[in-house]
Amino acid sequence: MSKVLVAFFSASGVTKKLAAKLAEATGGDLFEIVPEEPYTKSDLNWMNPKSRSSVEMKDRSSRPAIATHVEDMSSYDAVFIGFPVWWYREPSIIDTFAEEYDFSGKTIIPFATSGSSGIGSSGENIALLAKGVKTAAGERFKASASVEELRQWASKWL
Repeated sequence: MSKVLVAFFSASGVTKKLAAKLAEATGGDLFEIVPEEPYTKSDLNWMNPKSRSSVEMKDRSSRPAIATHVEDMSSYDAVFIGFPVWWYREPSIIDTFAEEYDFSGKTIIPFATSGSSGIGSSGENIALLAKGVKTAAGERFKASASVEELRQWASKWL
């Protein structure tokens, strides 16, 4: 059986709840990707083109610093990476995470939360940054997804 890591970034707590359910469903370790500079409510105002999140998402080279780090990434076979969908893709902090580690020989499976937006090209984006991995297209879930629904979905990768 694969050793699983469920890594996630959550701006509002919704993705955190889903990630906890996924960790329960897979028996995986849970890891929160915490920004070095926490996002404020005004930072997350997508209606303001000058908000931090808007500025980061317009600049594909933006790499917000991460305060937390996985101690031994080499011990994992499968890494589920969760995030809220921002501008139809993964937030820039996920790009930072993807570039930080050697994922060679691992499978990365993105999962996302969103009110209505799809996961877009997030899986492809992550694959370009975390070279040498097998990457799934990923899946967007409603916050209300059940542990059993997540278990069935995750079983395709484990």
